[in-house]
Amino acid sequence: MSAVLNAPWIARQASDLLAQRGHAWLLQGPSGLGQYDLALAMVSAWLCEKPTAQGACGDCPSCHAVAVRTHADLAVLMPETVMLELGWPLPEKAQDEIDKKTRKPSKEIRVDAMRDAVEFSQRTDARGRGKAVLVFPAERMNTITANALLKTLEEPPGNVRFVLATEAAHMLLPTIRSRCLAHTMKWPEADEALTWLSEQGVPAPVAQALLLSAGGRPTDVLRQTESGLSPDWWAHLPMAMRQGDVRHLADLSPAQAIDALQKLCHDLVLRQSGVAPRFFEAAHLPPSHACIRVLTDWFKRLMQSARTAEHPFNAGLMLEALTADAQQTLMTKG
Repeated sequence: MSAVLNAPWIARQASDLLAQRGHAWLLQGPSGLGQYDLALAMVSAWLCEKPTAQGACGDCPSCHAVAVRTHADLAVLMPETVMLELGWPLPEKAQDEIDKKTRKPSKEIRVDAMRDAVEFSQRTDARGRGKAVLVFPAERMNTITANALLKTLEEPPGNVRFVLATEAAHMLLPTIRSRCLAHTMKWPEADEALTWLSEQGVPAPVAQALLLSAGGRPTDVLRQTESGLSPDWWAHLPMAMRQGDVRHLADLSPAQAIDALQKLCHDLVLRQSGVAPRFFEAAHLPPSHACIRVLTDWFKRLMQSARTAEHPFNAGLMLEALTADAQQTLMTKG
């Protein structure tokens, strides 16, 4: 079981939800709060052969099958890009098409995968503990895919349960939301986040500093430290962008760079509005006379760049373009 599944705020929510009835749950809230981890904890407990009030036992054959991504009674619906990132196997046909480069991994949940999941839900379970369907991130279902799920959500066949996890519930069809029990993700307390990060080997001073850059999300801190990002690197990011130093982004993927620049833009808007920054120390923000309109336009361009960040034509060129745009924005007057 992963460290995040054992995080106290995830375990606490899992225990609360498992004590309630319901065949379909919608886990919703801002990014970085552990929607996927909570969803995985729930399906693991539903399928576990020796479940407790706290969740799955973690030791039985069913738990092992979930851990190695081979459970016959679990269907996982994700964009192919997310499945590859999280270590879930693709269907043989899809993997073959991607290996042969006849197409790229999908960034949406494909309708044929949803139809396979609906057919899966109608079959008899293999282990006698019912079946489970995990959908993440649920907002990546297009209208056709979502409509393919609706009837099954409304009248689930046999002993099948669903958990949908999302960071953008507003993007889901109202009919999908109305067929699920909603749970809003809880924020971890700062003290328990620091304690948990210390247990994962992150020194307290580093954890304290990076919690600011991560907006209070401890799982993001863990990812940052695993990527080699330090508090010192974060503190120097704003000035490096004002100086146009693309080398400062050299170790980041385009998606990571865009996330960092969006946080910088966010804090600059707050400063222009007379509000304390959220992700950076005020002293680390660079001098800039860019007005809120200019900063808002920059944020829109970053959002546009995010659409191609998973598969940029050239990652190095994209980082150079992002840096040049940041520098131009920060040097703009008015």
